[in-house]
Amino acid sequence: MQIQLNESQHRFETVVDDQLCILEFELDGNVIHMNHVRVPKAVGGRGIAGELTRHALNHARAEGWTVVPNCPYVARWIERHPEYNELCASR
Repeated sequence: MQIQLNESQHRFETVVDDQLCILEFELDGNVIHMNHVRVPKAVGGRGIAGELTRHALNHARAEGWTVVPNCPYVARWIERHPEYNELCASR
């Protein structure tokens, strides 16, 4: 799966079976607010949301950004993957 950073739309995105899957964010200096993950039902259940989240968090780590997981999915994902806890502003 190829995930792209679309800076102009403030999202990470991938296309699976012609369906656009995204993780929307806002960047405030060195703080990235991860606001929403959207995967259409037609391609749901394949781990796409998790891959978008992992990619976005790895990008944040590489950039030295602090993460605010506003999206409930992202927050739960981080709880299940504690190796990303140190990125979070509120943890």
